[in-house]
Amino acid sequence: MPGSVVITRPRAQADGLARAVAALGRTPVVLPLLEIAPLADQSQLAATLAGLEAYALAAFVSPNAIDAAFAHIGQWPRQVALAVLGEGSRAALARHGLDSTNATILGPLDPTRSDSENLLASLDLAALAGKRVLIVRGESGRELMADGFRAAGAEVTVVPAYRRSSPALSPKLGATLCSLLDTQNDWIITSSEALRGLFDLLRQLGDARVDQMQQQHVIVPHARIAATAQALGLARVTLTGSGDERLLAALQSQK
Repeated sequence: MPGSVVITRPRAQADGLARAVAALGRTPVVLPLLEIAPLADQSQLAATLAGLEAYALAAFVSPNAIDAAFAHIGQWPRQVALAVLGEGSRAALARHGLDSTNATILGPLDPTRSDSENLLASLDLAALAGKRVLIVRGESGRELMADGFRAAGAEVTVVPAYRRSSPALSPKLGATLCSLLDTQNDWIITSSEALRGLFDLLRQLGDARVDQMQQQHVIVPHARIAATAQALGLARVTLTGSGDERLLAALQSQK
């Protein structure tokens, strides 16, 4: 009998996937490994977004960035293209009323590499020379995307939209992790940062728990997360490509 499906996304993004997992006849366990919080001071974000019309392209690094930004956006200026990294971000845009019928939405051509590197490789960077590009992201993050746009000659503005952190090890969280590790489960991991945070928590619980996690099956949507998983010693890693449909298909193949 298959074990549970551990969904490690931030809680606000986990419920839809949990319902889909339950519809497959599997038992979802929502275990957020990243906590997302709004910025205490959102004045910079609001002021930047008030001038959206001045940009040729706005790039969003995650669904969280989209949700935080659209709290300050009334109507998207049609002439400004959007760039996203994966299907989750396209779904977030759709929730805010934007899709291919009313907006120019760009993304990586390879669904297994929904990251900054593949996004940059998929764009016509030469067309952005001398133009303004906005990047909306968390309070911290990789500089690769901004550096890539700048190298192409774009004028880049980076604005933080939310704060991201790993949960602290509480007695309740420790007990949940130990219980999950005592059986074989499928873990859906959608962030390298979340995966590293998980192993930080497990090291606090002892080397035996780290060893147990390394024998669990993890399902990841991006090649960069798969590389992180392998570097952390995980022996059973399934790479699906971006989008919940691919994650769910990988689960079904485990039956």
